Formats: sequence, C-alpha cells, structure tokens
Amino acid sequence: MESIKIADYMSKRPVIFTANMPIAQAVELFLQAGQIGGPVVDENKHVIGFISEQDCLIKMLEATYLNENHYTVGDVMHSEPLTARPEGSVFDLAQIMTSAKPKIFPVIDENDQLIGIITRSDVLRAIDDQLRAMYKQGHERLV
Repeated sequence: MESIKIADYMSKRPVIFTANMPIAQAVELFLQAGQIGGPVVDENKHVIGFISEQDCLIKMLEATYLNENHYTVGDVMHSEPLTARPEGSVFDLAQIMTSAKPKIFPVIDENDQLIGIITRSDVLRAIDDQLRAMYKQGHERLV
C-alpha cells in the first residue's frame, strides 16, 4: 500500500474559503458542494486555515441568539491545519487519520500552494481498491 499516492485519490477542485468571507457565504458553499470542511487560503493560494461545518454551525447558532450575523471565516477558522503532499502515501495518511481529528487534509505542492484535498472517504476508497486488487490477484493465482 505504500505505493498508493495521495495525488491519485485527492479531489482537485475542492471548495475553498477566504478569511474575509462571511460565515453565511461559507455555509452556502458547504451546502452546495456537500463538503464538510475546507481550506482557507490567502490570495496566493497558501493554506492559512481550515473551517468546518461544525465551526459554522456554532457561529450561526450564536448569531441567532445574539441577533447578529457579522462573523467571517477568519473569526472561526483553525490556524495552521495539518496538510498533505501529493506524493505522500495514502497508507501513511490513513495512520495519521486514525489518531488525529482532521477528516480532510488540504493537499499542497512544493510551493505550499493548495492543489486539492483528500478526505477520509478518499483514503478508504484507496485502501479498498488496493485490497480488492490484492484479493483479485490472489484469487487468480488459485485458479
């Protein structure tokens, strides 16, 4: 499984956010894309944070109680998120995902610019594909 690369399973067109984006706009993007979290980038596509549906939900509830809606993504994003590299191993990332909370990792290139994301579902699909291929190969040897 070491040979399975993140680049082969990452999403190359993730929903991205900016720090000055209103939370309400971020929520709309989440709902349209069906993505549960995403990277926050600066004008050079460098990842500066991460925001999740849960982060938005907390602020939306707070805004409802206070009758205010002035929060931005920058107010609630998590700074310094964990990232992955496209040449990285899916297997190594899977091991990190078993103990770390992130369900989504921004994937960055050699210039630290965002090029995609990889989710737990993507990692599960990669491992499942590998196991199916191994099973098929083993089954063919027996026949």
